[in-house]
Amino acid sequence: MSYKRTAVVLFSLFSSFAIGQNTEKIVVSANSKWSEKTAATIINKYPKAWQIDGTEKPKWDYKMSLTLSAFEKLYLKTKDKKYLNYIKEYADELIDSSGNIAKYDIKEYNIDYVNPGKLLFNLYEETKDNRYLTVIKQLRTQIESQPRTASGGFWHKQIYPNQMWIDGLYMAEPFYTQYTVKYENGKSLDDVAKQFELVHNHLLDKKTGLPYQAWDESKEIGWANSETGTSPTIWNRGIGWYMMALVETLDYFPKNHPKQKELLGYLNEIAKSAVQVQSPSGLWFQVADKPELSGNYLESSGSAMIIYSLAKAADKGYLASSYKKTAQKSFNAFVKEFVKTNENNEITISNVSSNVGLGGKPFRDGTNEYYAKSKTKDNSSPALAAFLLSAVELNK
Repeated sequence: MSYKRTAVVLFSLFSSFAIGQNTEKIVVSANSKWSEKTAATIINKYPKAWQIDGTEKPKWDYKMSLTLSAFEKLYLKTKDKKYLNYIKEYADELIDSSGNIAKYDIKEYNIDYVNPGKLLFNLYEETKDNRYLTVIKQLRTQIESQPRTASGGFWHKQIYPNQMWIDGLYMAEPFYTQYTVKYENGKSLDDVAKQFELVHNHLLDKKTGLPYQAWDESKEIGWANSETGTSPTIWNRGIGWYMMALVETLDYFPKNHPKQKELLGYLNEIAKSAVQVQSPSGLWFQVADKPELSGNYLESSGSAMIIYSLAKAADKGYLASSYKKTAQKSFNAFVKEFVKTNENNEITISNVSSNVGLGGKPFRDGTNEYYAKSKTKDNSSPALAAFLLSAVELNK
């Protein structure tokens, strides 16, 4: 090989590496919007979206899709291609040339795996790359065969038989709704509504109207209430998952469908119930209905999810316009309570609940105390993503 040709090859390799690494930092000013500061914080810390939360290898995961759905909304608002590219790079890292998802196994029937699929609708529209459509259809196949409880609710995972978890609504229903409207003439809308009906009838606390994290229809698992089958605790982030699921499903649910008003009713009920357990500052506690519980604390991720949901729902007319003012006040309280900026105008969000769960080994009993004692983190993805969503919605 000649010296000249060698130099060209080496330059080409170096250029691809540099582009692939995406090492250029995004610079924001003190006057930049919170949405821009948050996006810069995430991209600068995680040049590849699969690295979010310190993940060591590319992973098809809801943490990334929650965050990237916020980037999608920021892109649609600003038309800044760097936000779209951040999403596309993630999808292309995980999806091969034949449209297969890396390390995806349908037999796990993990409903979390459906969630990243919602990013692919817009990517397919933008690029017409058939790999994205192939994955969309593959995830629809998972929904079709997802195990169900006796009354028809999706199991959260194959390893959690007969259990519906509140976050499962967010993981599956916005994707499911968008798919069935776009590709099936809405044939599965009744099934989408059924998932919400089961949650409304079985996971909501009769006294507060707030959701427990999970429900075991068989009432066999150790954490389940022997009469109701619900887990013991009303988790702040659980309220957020439920509200976001409703708001984002309603985006695609036709207004002329008989079940649309039912979903609107559920949203209005949960909005009222959530506001009733706000702290005086307008934020929410980790164990939402027990502010006096020893060790309980104001928690950022669930607070941001609720703020986003209230703001978006008011903007869309799903809720009364007064909820927009509630969201504005709570957003300002959120910034004061949780957000700090560094010399580069990047942000740190404090008091993010670690991921808490139920069952498993060692067994997680889901008590109020278990949630209150869960360690907090800074800048964990649920808080960054939900804060970005709320900032975009409120134009902050």
